[in-house]
Amino acid sequence: MRNVTAGTMRAERRTGVGERPLRVLMVCPRYLPEGGGTETHVYEVARRLSALRGFEITVLATDRTRRLPRQEVVERISVLRVPAWPRTRDYYLAPGIAAVIGQRRWDLVHCQGIHTPVPLLAMSSARRAGIPYVVTFHTGGHSSWVRTAMRGTQWRLAGPLLRQAASLVAVSRFEAASLTRHARLRTNQVTVIRNGGGLPPPRRGTVAVPGRIVSSGRLERYKGHQRVIEALPHVMREVPDAHVVILGRGPYASHLHKLARQLGVAERVSITHVASANREDMATALAQASVVAALSDYEAHPVAVMEALCVARPVVGYDIAGIGELIAAGWARGVPRGAPPAAVAQELVKAMSSCSVVDQAQLPSWDACAEGVAQVYLSALDMTPGSGTPRRRDTDGQTGGDGGGR
Repeated sequence: MRNVTAGTMRAERRTGVGERPLRVLMVCPRYLPEGGGTETHVYEVARRLSALRGFEITVLATDRTRRLPRQEVVERISVLRVPAWPRTRDYYLAPGIAAVIGQRRWDLVHCQGIHTPVPLLAMSSARRAGIPYVVTFHTGGHSSWVRTAMRGTQWRLAGPLLRQAASLVAVSRFEAASLTRHARLRTNQVTVIRNGGGLPPPRRGTVAVPGRIVSSGRLERYKGHQRVIEALPHVMREVPDAHVVILGRGPYASHLHKLARQLGVAERVSITHVASANREDMATALAQASVVAALSDYEAHPVAVMEALCVARPVVGYDIAGIGELIAAGWARGVPRGAPPAAVAQELVKAMSSCSVVDQAQLPSWDACAEGVAQVYLSALDMTPGSGTPRRRDTDGQTGGDGGGR
């Protein structure tokens, strides 16, 4: 697999569009204000690319609520939404995706994610329209063991469409290897571009709250919040003021509250939601942690962990999948999958008392992620990079410096 580290360069088409921006349609199942790792990735990358003169980014997403705007501009990004059915499932369909792609006014279609029918429809629609397409996998876990067991078959069935993509992107080496094996891809067909984790500074005066353990992510069984609660009584023996704050919402909330009552720690466990779009609140909530727990069954390359590291919080995670790569890099402490609560607690206590801080310069950034994606676009369209960089478009229409986002 190829790792992308090169900087973004000015694109000059060998044929066709001349100096006009490259028109890219990013297709994702959901987009802000709906939250999650993929939604955050698309937001961070799209706004950086949109700040460059060489790219014109449009995000196409679905709306199961029927309450979000059908069309709007958010931070210079044009956002289109089409209805999806059913409203309460994660395997929803959105026929309007095909109609938008069929307009054929795009130079490239970028499919974000492969775990729902939406990106599969986007790939097949782009193929029918004769538009090159790029796919970023964004694989994730699931609370249903049946759905989890079917993932290998799902990737294998997606193989024909993936093999015809102009380029394929994984967010970790683990994900690249997994898709290469299951979808029968060529070993050099996948580019690895890791997620960043940048957040704005937390509110002034924010400090770590003694004993606070934060677990962030959607409230699903596979996310592992229950494991943090199970470890809490053991942590309290060493850290009397230990308590857990879970950041998220979802169908597993009632089970988590019930578990906390059964273990006699209900008063030590709180569940709250921080909107994905409110980046300062998220930075503040993470910065208040003495330690962040990431005990999910599966994460390709967890944005929540990257965000915790970027606000200098220690992380304890399951040594599996993409989290395992962060542990191997020395950025997080690891516990084996299935470790008993007492063992998890021991690592949480050690992390709370640790003075080691990850060097921020070593961490993947959203700037580097966007630069890597831009290079993939150039390669996918057989475009020649020039000697300069796309220049930032200021709000008054003037040209600024060498864009790269925050």
